[in-house]
Amino acid sequence: MLPQTPPPGPTRPGFWRSPLRGPWLTSVFGLVLLVGIALMFVSGLVSYAAYNPDLAVGNDKTPDKGLLGFYLFSWPTRPYWLYRLNQGVHVTLGVTLIPVLLAKLWSVVPKLFSWPPVRSVSHALERLSLLMLVGGALFEFVTGVLNVQLHYLFPGSFYTLHFYGAWVFIGGFVVHVAFRVPTVAKSLRGRSWRTELRTPAVRTEPEPPDPTGLVTPNPAAPTMSRRGALGMVGAGSLALLVVTAGQSIGGSLRKTALLAPHGQEPGKGPNGFQINKTAANVGIRDRDVGPDWRLTVRGNGRETVLDRAQLMALPRHLSALPIACVEGWSTDDQTWDGVRLSELAALVGIDRDAPGVFVESAQRGGSFASAHLRDNQVRDPLSLLAVRVNGADLSRDHGHPARIIVPANPGVHNTKWVTRLTFGAPS
Repeated sequence: MLPQTPPPGPTRPGFWRSPLRGPWLTSVFGLVLLVGIALMFVSGLVSYAAYNPDLAVGNDKTPDKGLLGFYLFSWPTRPYWLYRLNQGVHVTLGVTLIPVLLAKLWSVVPKLFSWPPVRSVSHALERLSLLMLVGGALFEFVTGVLNVQLHYLFPGSFYTLHFYGAWVFIGGFVVHVAFRVPTVAKSLRGRSWRTELRTPAVRTEPEPPDPTGLVTPNPAAPTMSRRGALGMVGAGSLALLVVTAGQSIGGSLRKTALLAPHGQEPGKGPNGFQINKTAANVGIRDRDVGPDWRLTVRGNGRETVLDRAQLMALPRHLSALPIACVEGWSTDDQTWDGVRLSELAALVGIDRDAPGVFVESAQRGGSFASAHLRDNQVRDPLSLLAVRVNGADLSRDHGHPARIIVPANPGVHNTKWVTRLTFGAPS
């Protein structure tokens, strides 16, 4: 049996001496996270749906998701900036909330060392939810930031681990919120925001003793007011917003995206916009995209093979579309020139009600060498097999001789170095 008296160290109530800790400050941070994390979770689920994982095995990065895929829906193509907006919000908000998350963890650190560790069944459930909440939050934020900064696949697939980690985290989050909503509401009503924001450090006093154990019985002299703590956290979040948001907003603000390594322009000219994977990275060779390159179009039991000159001779159209990446960066609208996917389907006798298409690339390494597109994506008049951009031929890194560009599509599904289109391919 555990002793009732806590051992020396962080389990002792007097070990944590900051006079700022208490239900009110914790509730303020918690309220911000409640709104922010809910929006992040929803935008994350929407982002996963944009991959059309229920369309085909090749698109499904979490094949064992089971009931967790209950919400999936057919991803639309309009508005054409939908994925750019959703993923920009998801990544930018995640980075911006980091100071708030750290502040919230600081405010409740005494609870992590409460003694005895378990006092009842309800307390055990609360502690379990806290473990899921803290562990899940740290895992999601750390893996998300690593992927954004380094295009880093945490041991295994980032998509799989981030997806399941989100569900574990949100489970703990929901349970924790259910336990804490009454306390949060009472704490926020119990103290005046105006008074707290006007109180300097010299007049800052601990909150009254509370059953949560956050208020220290042995407070140290304050070195900062609660106003100062909130201001410091807010300034940190604002700074991260400023150096991150430009990667999604674009224009002149793109240069402010200091924390977006994929958000910088790789040069000037018609092809001077972001590149996530280069031809060299994925093993593209000269002969793969040189004069011997061919495009094979299959479907309806027929097959047509085109060289580049024949492809260029087909009727071409223009589409002004951005590229938006799961890492949060996106380009401004680029003017793409190419053949509509629906008209390529017509080459093999599919004149109306074009089905989905399986797109294959010449790339030999890396991920997303192929992708399935839905029928609505094929039929959209903005969906092209592009051969030029901004009035110039595609550069090799942008997919020369031909690449897919589809409105509201995740960037990795806008396949580059296309060699084969199979319309009506089974999933």
